[in-house]
Amino acid sequence: MNTQEHLYAIALTRLGGFNSQQALQLYQQLGSATAVYEHRNDIGDVIEDCSPRLMAALKNWGDALKRAEVELDFANRHHIRVLTPAEEDYPQRLNECQDAPVVLYYRGSADLNQAHVINIIGTRRCTQYGTDLIRRFVSGLRTLCPQVLIVSGLAYGIDICAHRNALEHGFETVGVLAHGLDQIYPLRHKETAKQMLGQGGLLTEYMTQTEPLPGNFVSRNRIVAGMSDATILVESAAKGGGLITCSIARSYSRDVFAFPGAVGAPYSEGCNRLIRDNGAGLITSAEDFVNAMGWQTTADRPEAVERALFPDLSEEEQTIVRLLQQTNDLQLNILSVKSDIPINQLTALLFQMEMKGIVKPLAGGMFHLYTP
Repeated sequence: MNTQEHLYAIALTRLGGFNSQQALQLYQQLGSATAVYEHRNDIGDVIEDCSPRLMAALKNWGDALKRAEVELDFANRHHIRVLTPAEEDYPQRLNECQDAPVVLYYRGSADLNQAHVINIIGTRRCTQYGTDLIRRFVSGLRTLCPQVLIVSGLAYGIDICAHRNALEHGFETVGVLAHGLDQIYPLRHKETAKQMLGQGGLLTEYMTQTEPLPGNFVSRNRIVAGMSDATILVESAAKGGGLITCSIARSYSRDVFAFPGAVGAPYSEGCNRLIRDNGAGLITSAEDFVNAMGWQTTADRPEAVERALFPDLSEEEQTIVRLLQQTNDLQLNILSVKSDIPINQLTALLFQMEMKGIVKPLAGGMFHLYTP
């Protein structure tokens, strides 16, 4: 993606008069931030029912572009990648969500579109019970399904425990921040954040000079939920940010799981209620989770149909097979980008291939290639 497109995308997020979801709709309707800028003076001609407020807001880009130039300069000097929805490196699971950010700022080494992505969240006042749950879960997950990106929010309690256990057990882990990449909050997690840059990364929708205000954390939670296949709630009081993330995840049709706790324990109350009300699947171990997601290793899955029994594949089907042979278990949007096959056509092809016993759909919109 060229620098000009990044400049206009950042500036688009700085314009007043409309919210971030409307900015995404503009971006999607015109195909790029550059196109939005080019039509700033005649937007009413290209978008039906364009409001006078929106037309007025798009006419003055001066201050927004100046601020975007400052942000791009900071990003270039600090090895920060600017990601927009049209780019392959943008989290494609998040790209499916109607309120995805137009711009993400990312510093790190992890692929945000790995075959399996989960988030582990919960209270900032976790108990020894919660700490032990995370340690056993991450350790078990390493044995059962070692290729997983673990996401959380770098906050106190469950978040930082998840990140540190991920690092200890060899998982890549990404922290989604509620502020810009010019600071770390809380500051006492700075050393862990530094380690994550080489074994994961830090991701945010916020520009530099953005303070970690309370509302930012709620907004941040949609990124945590949207970029993941599944949300795992470890401990939560009756009210809390973890429950908000679970609600967002369900609205995105993502899988949600929770660990139960003792009746009456204050930081298990949210988990227990969520399970009771069918808002989350009950898990007690990594094995429970892996089985529920269908993420067993190939050796543990049913025998594949012999390749010789497959009918001849079309050119498009062969393309899909080649891509899955290179990196098995790919998400639908990523397959579409890599194969250059439109989503609607790709969905039909994958259904046909499933009927032939060639691929298997997994949770989170992933597809697995059976190999003989």
